[in-house]
Amino acid sequence: MSETIDTAALGEKIVTVIKTIYDPEIPVDIYELGLIYDVFVNEDYEVKILMTLTTPNCPVAETLPLEVEEKIKSINEVKDAEVEITFDPPWNQELMSEEAKLELGML
Repeated sequence: MSETIDTAALGEKIVTVIKTIYDPEIPVDIYELGLIYDVFVNEDYEVKILMTLTTPNCPVAETLPLEVEEKIKSINEVKDAEVEITFDPPWNQELMSEEAKLELGML
């Protein structure tokens, strides 16, 4: 009997881990900032994160995706993780959660 993957539970763990990663220039985690566009988990427990940066020439463009990848790989159930950066659609403040806007005094 094969084990069924609980993608919802694993997805929640992944989001919890992502919420520990902060943009160094903004005191809000990258999930609440709206930088994470999608999280994919396949039946082999491989994860793909589709994310963006606040700008294409973001100072952490080299390090932030690696940090996300490493932290996702640290989850026991995850066999592999890959981060893909996209700028389509480009990030804007409308992608931020209400929590992030409140934290930054935008509400």
